[in-house]
Amino acid sequence: MENIRRVSEVAKLMVDAGLITLVSFISPFRSERRFARDLMEDGEFVEIHVDTPLTVAEDRDVKGLYKKARKGEIKNFTGIDSPYEPPESPELRLDTTSMTADQAAEAILEWLKAKGYLAS
Repeated sequence: MENIRRVSEVAKLMVDAGLITLVSFISPFRSERRFARDLMEDGEFVEIHVDTPLTVAEDRDVKGLYKKARKGEIKNFTGIDSPYEPPESPELRLDTTSMTADQAAEAILEWLKAKGYLAS
């Protein structure tokens, strides 16, 4: 929670300075995401759910962190021995099993343009 709070506070400072701020971090609990949203004014917080099934995340894990967590070498690892609460209604959901990273980035840009955050 402390990490989420710190990142959210810094993001709020950037937004207050007039910047569009993209923050990418694991936020496993809805309450943490709600905290971050509540710091912002209406329309300033956009939740993008980068949706990846656990099995796919494990297959993509180049650092071997999931293997270590499964062996008990890493405790409180999201999705292994610590729960993950998926967003109930994110503004944008990206299914990473059906798109590349470049396609996901393009989807974010298109969404921001469609909603008036970026000029077309």
